[in-house]
Amino acid sequence: MGIIVMQDVRIGTAFVMDGNGYVALKSEFSKSGRNAAVMKLKIKNLLTNQISEGVYKAADKVEEINLDLRPMQYSYNDGNDYVFMDMESFEQVEIPVEQLGDTIFFLEDNMEIEIAFYEGRAVTVKLPINIVREITETEPGIKGDTSGKSMKRAKIASGYELMVPLFCEIGTKIKIDTRDGSYVERVK
Repeated sequence: MGIIVMQDVRIGTAFVMDGNGYVALKSEFSKSGRNAAVMKLKIKNLLTNQISEGVYKAADKVEEINLDLRPMQYSYNDGNDYVFMDMESFEQVEIPVEQLGDTIFFLEDNMEIEIAFYEGRAVTVKLPINIVREITETEPGIKGDTSGKSMKRAKIASGYELMVPLFCEIGTKIKIDTRDGSYVERVK
């Protein structure tokens, strides 16, 4: 365990705040004008499973919790729970959809991931940092604009929306950072 600043809290990061253990389900950095930088977080209490949202100073310090990670494979969603299988023991673990936050948008059938356990209970999914997905919906691209500075909305098959450069079109494969759900680069 080590001390980290709130600015480093990403989806799946577990930390102690006010004496309680939490895991981040959603994480968004915000800096506007003369105001101090803040983190908008959706967090889940690791013991009570209560979910809350709040805004925290980006410079605030918290203690990171090291969770017990086990490699597993995503099997299916039964409507209420996401089911994962231990690839060695074939034991299945169910995690309610509300505990997973935005990670549900990045899961694919048979995807190998890590499940984080806290005091013997599955609490969250640790995804690979980068994943590749195909754009299924967006406005037409603009030829010649390869700077990547101008952005537009796009959707992937799971329904997740993110901002991508204007040159990205339907069918374009892109790399997404699962820690904050942002576009990284186009994949050829």
